[in-house]
Amino acid sequence: MDPVLGGKGSFRAFGDSLRKDMKNPIVDLPISAEEIIDVDAVVITHMHLDHFDPAAKDLIPKDKKIYVENEDDLKVLEGSGFLDVEILGKGSEFHEIKLIRTPGQHGRGEVLQVIGDVCGVIFSHPAEKTLYVVGDSVWYDGVDEIIKTHQPEVIVVNGGGNVLMGEMLVMGKEDILKVHKSKPDAMIISVHMEAMNHWTLSREELRSFAEENGFIGSLLIPEDGEEIQI
Repeated sequence: MDPVLGGKGSFRAFGDSLRKDMKNPIVDLPISAEEIIDVDAVVITHMHLDHFDPAAKDLIPKDKKIYVENEDDLKVLEGSGFLDVEILGKGSEFHEIKLIRTPGQHGRGEVLQVIGDVCGVIFSHPAEKTLYVVGDSVWYDGVDEIIKTHQPEVIVVNGGGNVLMGEMLVMGKEDILKVHKSKPDAMIISVHMEAMNHWTLSREELRSFAEENGFIGSLLIPEDGEEIQI
């Protein structure tokens, strides 16, 4: 989901951030773009460049099933030639997997006036663990409510602590700790780390913080290209 398929430095830096002179992504793809798009469907939580870049628009087959958060994103993709785009809702289903759109809060403070809407997704299947992909969101009451309502066993957070305009856009370490406290028996997977020029939270720092606060056993921090089965 959220495909970024361009090579290292293939699109602009995000200004007013820690590494404002570094173009994005700041790392190479761990496998080829062709391998990445060998999937049954794509979920795009929002249309920011670090979630759907120009290479993704060019490389994803136009007949691939794509799920988006709203009518605006659907129109953008259909205008780019994609033929099978669906807005996520409470009744979305793909091969017996139920997908439920969840809201997110992409930052705090003044940045929310310019950052735009985002979403997360609940994935459920009778034979699998319930998965909550939070998407680009900080911790707020809405995340807690979603966890309490759906009781996910696996929670994927975007945990790079990315900052723009002086405001945190996605979860930092304290936010991730709150996710753990909301559902202590869930496995948290922290992704979206160390790949864009505005990250502030490293894998090493998050790992040390989790050890100090007693939840390292409930946290996975994959390396680029690492596959995880739970």
